[in-house]
Parts: sequence; C-alpha cells; structure tokens
Amino acid sequence: MEQPVSQQSPAAKSATILVVDDEPSIIKLCRALLQPEGYTILEADGSSEALKICAKHEGPIDVLLTDLILPPPGFQLASSGNEFPHVHGHELAMRAATMRQGLRIILMSGNPDKELTSHGIKRGTLPFLQKPFERTALVQLVREVLQQPAPTLNLNQGKAANDVDWFG
Repeated sequence: MEQPVSQQSPAAKSATILVVDDEPSIIKLCRALLQPEGYTILEADGSSEALKICAKHEGPIDVLLTDLILPPPGFQLASSGNEFPHVHGHELAMRAATMRQGLRIILMSGNPDKELTSHGIKRGTLPFLQKPFERTALVQLVREVLQQPAPTLNLNQGKAANDVDWFG
C-alpha cells in the first residue's frame, strides 16, 4: 500500500534539494511545494550557480532537480578552465554527480520528447518531471527518487558527452 504524499520517512523529509531553473517562478513554485513537506531547498537560476553550490555547500545535497534547457546568460567565450560553466541540464547533472557522489537527479522540461532527443537522452534513464506539473506529481517523484539507492555514474571513455550510463 502506498503512503500518502505527506507520510514519508524522517530521513527523506530532511533531504536537501537543489532546484535549478532559468525561470524564477519555477524555482519559487518548487520551494513552495517542497518546503512544507520538510525538505531543505537550495536555489540556482542557472548551471554556473548550481555548480558553485555543489562545490561549496558544506551540507549534503540529496537531489538535483534541474530544467533540461538552461540557456547561458548572454554571450560567453568557451573556456576549458571555467570551473563553473553555463551548460544545459543534462551536462549539469553529469558534472554535479561527479562532484557529489550519490547525488540523485531529476530532470524537468516543458517539451520532453523533443528536448530529451536533442540531448541524446533516452526516456526512462533518469527520473523526469514534465512541466507544467502539479504538487502531487512533484512531491511523489522526489519521494520515489529518495527511496531509491544512491546512483552511481559510469563515465565511459570514448563516448560522446551525452552517452552517459546512469545506474540507480
């Protein structure tokens, strides 16, 4: 029998979730829906800020909830020396998972079929939330992701950037 959304284990309720979206209204909505459930919410309006939080936040980060499409703010030169580059959500997930072992990933998008395909992501390889979403869908997915074993990331040499195997 499934538990109602608000009846979670104490460990899951104390989880920290990093929400990343270029739309402030989505970040505010996620915070408004998840904080009353007992989650600690960290916020980033882009991948660069999210990577900085992953590197510098002293406490745990249990879940990265990120938009798949994160446009860079204006013109920027590509640089391999930039520790916190502006990248799309899937690349952010790969980088964050290498920085934070055991980080759980949830991607979200308003046009999943087109956007997943354009990034070479197979549907079903990562938990996914379609925008617009309702409170119950968000809270239920977060709860399910937190109940799964912590994932490991297998970055195989010789594959393209998007050819990443996620195991959970």
